[in-house]
Amino acid sequence: MLTAVALLANACTGPGGADHPTSSAAASDAATTTDGAAQARAVAALGDVATSTVGTMRLADGLTPPTNRWFSGLVFGDAPQPVFPTPISWQVTGGGFAAGLPDVTATEKTIAAGAVPQVGFDLGATSTLVSAYDAVSVTVEHRDGDTVLGHSVVAEGSPLVTYTAARGETITATSPMTPTGDDTATLSGGGRTWQVVVRDGSLDTTGVTLRRGGSVVLLPTPDGASAAQVATLRDAARPLGGSNLERRASGGSQRTTLSYDFAGGDGVLVPQPGQGTTGLRCTGLRVATLMGPAPVCTGTALRFAVDTVMPSDRLDLSGLSSGERETLAAQVREDAAEVDASSYAADTYGGGKDLYRVATLYRLAVSLGLDDQASALRTSIVGELDQWFDPAGCGDRTARCFLADPTVHGLVGQQASFGSDEFNDHHFHYGYLLSAAAMVADGDEGLVSRWRTVADLVAADIASPTATESFPALRVYDPYAQHSWASGYSPFADGNNQESSSEAVSAWNGVARWGAVSGSSSLESTGTWLLSNEAASAQRDVLDPDLSAFPGFTHRVVSLTWGGKRDHATWFSAAAAAPAGIELIPMPAMAGEYVGAGGQRQIQRVLDEAVPDGRYDVQFGDYLLMYRALGGKAEAAAALTAAERLPDAVIDSANTRSYLLAWIMTRG
Repeated sequence: MLTAVALLANACTGPGGADHPTSSAAASDAATTTDGAAQARAVAALGDVATSTVGTMRLADGLTPPTNRWFSGLVFGDAPQPVFPTPISWQVTGGGFAAGLPDVTATEKTIAAGAVPQVGFDLGATSTLVSAYDAVSVTVEHRDGDTVLGHSVVAEGSPLVTYTAARGETITATSPMTPTGDDTATLSGGGRTWQVVVRDGSLDTTGVTLRRGGSVVLLPTPDGASAAQVATLRDAARPLGGSNLERRASGGSQRTTLSYDFAGGDGVLVPQPGQGTTGLRCTGLRVATLMGPAPVCTGTALRFAVDTVMPSDRLDLSGLSSGERETLAAQVREDAAEVDASSYAADTYGGGKDLYRVATLYRLAVSLGLDDQASALRTSIVGELDQWFDPAGCGDRTARCFLADPTVHGLVGQQASFGSDEFNDHHFHYGYLLSAAAMVADGDEGLVSRWRTVADLVAADIASPTATESFPALRVYDPYAQHSWASGYSPFADGNNQESSSEAVSAWNGVARWGAVSGSSSLESTGTWLLSNEAASAQRDVLDPDLSAFPGFTHRVVSLTWGGKRDHATWFSAAAAAPAGIELIPMPAMAGEYVGAGGQRQIQRVLDEAVPDGRYDVQFGDYLLMYRALGGKAEAAAALTAAERLPDAVIDSANTRSYLLAWIMTRG
C-alpha cells in the first residue's frame, strides 16, 4: 500500500499567502477526512481564550503564527533571535543580516555551535518580519520604515543565504570583499571565508549593487576545499525560492522528500549525518554540525527513509506463564482499587498523564479477564474524558476543557501548565489524552462519536497533516531535523529546543492510534510517519548517539536538543537519572522497538551513568528498569525483581506497578 501526502510551498519571496499551501494530492486526502468549514465551526464553538499570550509579532498579514518552529524566534518576543538553518546560523542585525558557519565545540555536558555573525550585509533596514515560510525554509522581509527593501531566504539543509532586492539598491558588506570575477567575490570574517555570487547586479570591494529582483547568494567555503570544489559549489550557489515536503509509506519504510527550489537548477545541500545522500552529487567535503560531520553535496532534494514503527498501545501478554499472570492480576487488582476518580489533575499535562496511567491499567485488566476492575476503570476514564472532550466544557468550567486562541490558531487546554498557553509542549500534553482516548474508545463507536469532535481538534492542533483555516500543518514537527520542537515562541538565543524525545514519540503513537480507532486514515498515516521518524531520531541522536566527533563530551545520552547546542541536562533536575529518564517516559507498548536498539552495551553504559550505585529508587527509576529489561533475559529478570520492590513513591504518575511489571515480563 502506498500513501502520499505533499505539503507544497510557493516561492518564499512571493507575497504573503498561507503557510504550507497544499498540493492537489494533499488537498484531496484532506477533503476525505476533514471538512475545513466544519472544523472552523467546531473550533469557534469551544470559545476563545480571554487574552492571547502571543503579544506583538513580526509576521506578515495572512500568515499563521509559526509556533514551535526552528525559526520561531524571528517572529515572537521583543527582538529577533538568531536561528539555526543547519549547517549555518543566521541573524538579524541593526541594519541587515549576518550569517556564520559555527565552530562546533564540546565540553563535558554540552556540544555547542552557537550563532556566529561572520559575514553579512547592511541594507539600511529598520525592521524585519517573516513574510513567508514552508516545510524547511523561511523568508524574512527587510524594511526601512514602510518601504520594503528586499527579502532574505534561508533553509534547513542548505548553507546558502539568499537576499533578493525589492527595489534597486546598494548594500554594504560587513568587511571588504575580494572580487574573483564579474559577479563573484569572497567575503571573510570570524576566521571563515564565504563565497559571494551576484545575479542581476554588480559588486566591488565594499558591497553589491542590485537591480530590482536581483540577488546575492552567500556560501561558506568548507575547510580543505580545492579550487575545483569551490568552483562546483559556487556554480550551485543559486537563489533559493522555497521548499516542498512529501511523505509516503512503502515497503516497510516511511519515506521523506524535501525538495528545494534553486531557481530551476541544482543548489548546495547538506543532509544530516545518518540521512544518506540518495540522489545527490557529493563533493567529498564535509562541514561540522551538532550531529557530526555532514556531507556537502549538490542537488535539488534530500531523500531519506526510516523503518516503519507500527503504532501500538497493547502489551502482548500471551507469552506470560501462569505464575506471571497470577502475579500481574493480583497487582492490577491492587492498583485498580487505588484509582480515585476525584484525584485526576486538572491541567493537560498532569491530567493527561493520570488518564494515560489509568488507561494502560484498564487495558491490562481487560487482557487478564478482570471484568470488575476493567468496568470500574473504564467508568472512571470515560467520566474524565467526557469533560475534556465536551465542546461546551469551558462554558461552565475553568479546567478540563479547551479554548481556542484565534490569534495563534490553536487550542489551549484549561488549566495551562508548563507554558502550554504559550504553546509549549502541546504534543507532550495532548499525546497523553489522545492515547488514553484511543485505548478506551477502541471498538466503541458510541464513545468515538461522542469524543471525535474535540479529540480531532486536539490531534489537529499538534499534527494536522495539512494547513487549514484553524491550524497550521504539522505545528511542532521539523522534517529536516526529524524531531519536534517544544517551545512555542522560542525566545532563546540558542534557537528552539526539545527535551523529552520519548513523550514526542508517545504523542505520535497516540495520534496514530486515535486515527485508527476513530476511522481517520489521514491521522493514522500522519501519526505513523511522525512516530517512525521521531523514534529514529530519538534512537540515533539522543539514546545512542555517535559522539566520536566530540571527545570532550563525556556522557552517553544527549537529553536536551537545541538549534545551537546539545546538552546532557534537563529543565527540571540535576539528578543523574533525569537525562536518561526523560528520554524514556512513558514507555508505550512499541517503545522497545527503538529505545533498546543501541544494544546491551549501550543500555549498560546509560544505566551506569543514570544509576551509578545500582539503586532505582529515584525519579524515573521505573522507566530505567523497563529500559534495563531490554538488555537480555538475565537483565529482564533482575529488572523484574527490582520492580517488585520499587517504592510506590518513585513510580511515575503516568505509570503503575502493574504496567511496569507487565512491560518487563513481556520482554523477559
